[in-house]
Amino acid sequence: MAMENIGLTPSTLVFIVLGLTLAAFMWGRFRYDLVALTALLGSVMLGLVPSESAFMGFGHPAVITVAAVLVISRGFERSGVVDIIANQVLKVGERLLLQLLVLVGTVVVLSGVMNNVGALALLLPVAMRLAREHNTSPSLLLMPLAFGSLLGGLTTLIGTPPNIIISAYRGSVTGESFGMFSFSPVGIVVALVGLVFIVLVGWRLTPARSGQASTDEMFDTANYLVELKVPEASKANGLTLQQLRDELEETIPILAVVRDDDRRAGYNFHSVLQEGDILLLEAGPDELKLLEDKVGLSVVAEPEEDPEEENEAANRDQLNEQSGSDKKAAKPVDTEGLQLIEAVVRSDSRMVNRSVRQLRLHHQFGLHLVAVARDGGRLKQRLKDIRFQTGDVLLLQGSENEISESLSSLGCLPLANRELHLGQPRKLAMSIGIFALAIVAMLFDLLPAAVAMSTAALISLLIGVLPLREGYQAIDGPVIVLLAAMLPVGEALETSGGAAIIASGLLKFGVEWPIIVSLAGLFILSMLLSNVVNNAAAALLMAPIAASLASGFEVSLDPFLMVVAVSASCAFLTPIGHQSNTLVLGPGGYRFGDYWKLGLPLSLVVLVVAIPMILFIWPL
Repeated sequence: MAMENIGLTPSTLVFIVLGLTLAAFMWGRFRYDLVALTALLGSVMLGLVPSESAFMGFGHPAVITVAAVLVISRGFERSGVVDIIANQVLKVGERLLLQLLVLVGTVVVLSGVMNNVGALALLLPVAMRLAREHNTSPSLLLMPLAFGSLLGGLTTLIGTPPNIIISAYRGSVTGESFGMFSFSPVGIVVALVGLVFIVLVGWRLTPARSGQASTDEMFDTANYLVELKVPEASKANGLTLQQLRDELEETIPILAVVRDDDRRAGYNFHSVLQEGDILLLEAGPDELKLLEDKVGLSVVAEPEEDPEEENEAANRDQLNEQSGSDKKAAKPVDTEGLQLIEAVVRSDSRMVNRSVRQLRLHHQFGLHLVAVARDGGRLKQRLKDIRFQTGDVLLLQGSENEISESLSSLGCLPLANRELHLGQPRKLAMSIGIFALAIVAMLFDLLPAAVAMSTAALISLLIGVLPLREGYQAIDGPVIVLLAAMLPVGEALETSGGAAIIASGLLKFGVEWPIIVSLAGLFILSMLLSNVVNNAAAALLMAPIAASLASGFEVSLDPFLMVVAVSASCAFLTPIGHQSNTLVLGPGGYRFGDYWKLGLPLSLVVLVVAIPMILFIWPL
């Protein structure tokens, strides 16, 4: 269908495509990479993007650089840096201000030299442990930590995808890209001011959720663990655990089997059940009733209590009332030694919108799901019915030797382990050395950023800093597809004249005002966009608008591009604007409306500091 026949200009069609794309991003029903790919293919079919250049974005230097930085960041994660940081950070004591200063300051520094989500992933377990050891609400630490990772990304070229995108765009327009530390003068000042604001004022604006995510009270595992005995007449007698699950048509996790005082973990028990076996499992009242009715398992009776213990017994769960059984309530059992770990579902996890059965969690990954928490509270529905969401906190059981790899494959971030230590190879010095050589090559213009970072990633894989399979897993597929698909669409916004139309409207609005007002308007528009769509997409869409605006004012392009770079990374208002915000949603027990309480004042602080600094470093 020719565009002339329907009376629509290329710019109008671009606006329609982008409008639908942004609406789909905000709706959230479909993943952002699928939305971006749909926008690209739609643009090709409408003649906005030439078919021969539709997939050129996959080879774009910005996309290659982002992929390489993700691999290098994963190498840092595996090199033992988290242990070194944890040992130092955990020494700060119980003063909350000092904890915030060290945690947020560390993540700011790390985010400048590695992917900011990776930096947050390193420090999230450390923050959780600090909260537990000092009986602090994790909500007071996690949102400042997430926002600190965004601020740290402002400081260098590789700190965040918007910087890489803006640098590449400048290269395509002027022939010279921004360097590794071109963003540092402005970014460091903004990050330091943001850090001071968060530590002194901002944390007071975050809600203090007591007993929230990833505290022992969230799952309170012992209160849900029960011992069930296999009687002689039980249908379970003679069945394997898998046959028992098939009989129940349930995914009730059996944590351990006790036979003759010998306890074996459920994932490692392959024999058939015998009379007298004790099953240690996590179950609620409905599951207990199901186990009794379907397979005849009976709750292990408690021994007679001494008078001094009667008050303690009165506080136990009323299982006999809730399950309709007259049997005595099951006693809490010792959980020591069970291989339990808590993990949060990342936004790029394969678990999102899928159930335990669809994932084949036990058969394929060797993991038992024990419990799920969402929005700071434990989900009470049956485990088989739960469809996982980004930010869910999971309590899992698995083999100590395999659980780290399983979590990585699933796209889950371990929060804090119980009786479990995830060993990682200590190759920190080698990782830092490779990274430093890449930085030197970039500083002296020996290699372009994409080539230098790719070389560093390749060497890391070749010398074993990072296993090859994990290197591929480190490359965030949805982000790569998003960038590669939106690059041609962003170019279409420029070539169709759409960016010039938007810039013309902004010029008319700002013609009677100083240019700094237009820069502020550009900042606010880009910042709002980054809070509802991916920050990389915001940078891709706003860069050509910034260029047209600079051309209209007949001033330097650089301050306008710097405004977009900073503002696109300031997604402080919602949990969906950036993966860092989403990652702390569940563990912190936050609600959607909690973010703007700290995010809005922090955004205003960044706006007030960034624009004068940009004009000072990059004059018009």
